[in-house]
Amino acid sequence: MSDSLFDEKDLTDMRERGIALEEILKQIDIFKKSFSFEHLLRTCRIGDGIKRLDDKDIPALTSLYDKAQVTGRAMKFIPASGAASRMFKELITINSQLESADKDTLSELSINNEDYKYFLTFIENIKKIPFYNDLKSSMKHAGIDIDEAIAENRFKDILLFAITEKGLNLSALPKALIPFHQYPGSSRTPIEEHIAESGTYTSDKDGKVRIHFTVSPEHEEAIIQHVNSIIGHYDKSGLHHEISFSNQKPSTDTIAVDMDNNPFREADGRLVFRQGGHGALIENLGDLKGDIIFIKTIDNVTPDRLKNISYRYKKALGGHLVELQGKIFSYLEMLESGDRDETLLNKIFDFIRDDLSVAPPDGMMNQSLDKRIGYLVSRLNRPLRVCGMVKNQGEPGGGPYWVGLSDGSASPQIVEKSQINMDSEEQRNIFKSSTHFNPVDLVCGVRDYKGASFDLKKYVDPETCFISIKSKDGRELKALELPGLWNGAMSYWNTVFIEVPLITFNPVKTIFDLLRKEHQPEVTIK
Repeated sequence: MSDSLFDEKDLTDMRERGIALEEILKQIDIFKKSFSFEHLLRTCRIGDGIKRLDDKDIPALTSLYDKAQVTGRAMKFIPASGAASRMFKELITINSQLESADKDTLSELSINNEDYKYFLTFIENIKKIPFYNDLKSSMKHAGIDIDEAIAENRFKDILLFAITEKGLNLSALPKALIPFHQYPGSSRTPIEEHIAESGTYTSDKDGKVRIHFTVSPEHEEAIIQHVNSIIGHYDKSGLHHEISFSNQKPSTDTIAVDMDNNPFREADGRLVFRQGGHGALIENLGDLKGDIIFIKTIDNVTPDRLKNISYRYKKALGGHLVELQGKIFSYLEMLESGDRDETLLNKIFDFIRDDLSVAPPDGMMNQSLDKRIGYLVSRLNRPLRVCGMVKNQGEPGGGPYWVGLSDGSASPQIVEKSQINMDSEEQRNIFKSSTHFNPVDLVCGVRDYKGASFDLKKYVDPETCFISIKSKDGRELKALELPGLWNGAMSYWNTVFIEVPLITFNPVKTIFDLLRKEHQPEVTIK
């Protein structure tokens, strides 16, 4: 098949990206198959897949985690790729309409009520936006007074200096570099907030703090310059920040196909490849050779006044992971030593059910001793993640569900709506009954009981990839996204869900989220 699909130029292109021909052929086969949805058994709830920590448990878990932290086991991993254009979608729309109509004010332009409402919200609250002072300075440098521009409804000037290269060019910046929080005399970007909080729960006894950001190549230089400009302030506090960066690998790009599942080509005949989505970052995560790794998205940060709540639960999650690891490692050592006691095996089966939320395959308890031991070793000796879950408030995104696996077992998984067959009434009802939401608040254990790093690529479920329809140059194509980083890329990890307070989840998807009380200064949260 490869002879008829690809020529030598194609093969050279693949080699330059580091993608094997066999991998490309596998991807094309995936396009040809019907999409495989996850099979939801039920939603995870408190007491059934989600644990709720008692206040009295948190100090002990924190103490357990503190002992691991000071030995240098912890670090933080933040996916920080991509431009912030979606944050400014409504402003970009208004600006485009003003420009295309060659108008300066909204009163001169006929626009729909929804666009008008969003823009008025921005203008009415502009002094509460964290980058207001930067915008004011940029306009002043050009001889424009922002207050006069607002009073005279010269909104085109404000938009041009906010989102285009004429001023701050915010819509072209990565979200990591957008000012999120205002402090006396300064503002902080989310990348700075991540640095500000990381020392509390990842620093070792020598004050070393290890943080890794994945960034887009086109933004890497600007992000590094920003980090270099602020890091001295945080190193002065007795900490030393070891900050590293990586890009999504070209070898994780996926081939695009046309609607007949043939390779999609440019007008000049070259193959079209697309980035494989954040699931590709499982390789970046594995390359760190870390031990305990906290994962959090770039836009989920809090100002200083709320950080203590986050610290409390970060350490509790970390302590729970350390506690579980201690039991897992102990059981594996016993099994390796040849301990074949039935009482021990029954105890371990109880542990994986009660503590790891693992439902063994039907009939497993009736299998031979060797098969049961083999199953337990396989089930225990894999990466572990403890995931914070917040109560469902209608936010878009994934949630915790019990998922049926091909071997007849069941496990808790983070599942996105796109992975669910919404045409099935049963599956749709399970999805709608979800009580909790995934805020992407994970702590991961990525070493085995002998201290060796797991090969994380071995624990990806390739069947959980996602196919979407896109267009290029007026032609439709199919794009393949790899299994999501905290979805299918971690399908075969041991997964534990813990309820955390909603206040620990403060994402910024649009500019208007910055107006929420959680992101505003000097507000008491009740």
